[in-house]
Amino acid sequence: MALRWNEIEVGARAGELDKGRMSSSHIMRWSAAVENWHRIHYDHRFATEHDKLPDILINGSWKQHVLVQLVKDALGPEGWPWKIKFRYRKMDVAGDSIRARAEVVAKQEIDGLGFVTLRVELTDQNGAVSTGGFAIGVLPVPGGPRVPYPFVPKPAFEAVQMPADE
Repeated sequence: MALRWNEIEVGARAGELDKGRMSSSHIMRWSAAVENWHRIHYDHRFATEHDKLPDILINGSWKQHVLVQLVKDALGPEGWPWKIKFRYRKMDVAGDSIRARAEVVAKQEIDGLGFVTLRVELTDQNGAVSTGGFAIGVLPVPGGPRVPYPFVPKPAFEAVQMPADE
């Protein structure tokens, strides 16, 4: 369900995605799609013996994609993902179950548009945060204009600041 400006409350859950258990096949398909042929994403022996990793790694670009999908889905077809920043906090490996979630941490109206700041994070099957950060999305407000497509930021919008890393 997409966020609606007049229903947004700070502290509310804004979205969730459950990607489930990531197999080596999932990881390899993503690697092939983005042409990332680093052996740590498909060669168990290389990853564990040569690079001393716990297993083959889930691609960082896939984790980035999931966070953007989470924000896009939360904002719905009327909204626009504007900014996102995040930090990889731990490795995710084959066999991990990945869940994404977003929480509203701030909202602000500028020039008839609604700006919502979301805390975004990926967790594993143990609830450990592997990737976390923030995103800012733009939504229409009741009686205001549609969010323009493409969304072109105005200088006034720079008043909406990304929170500091936690």
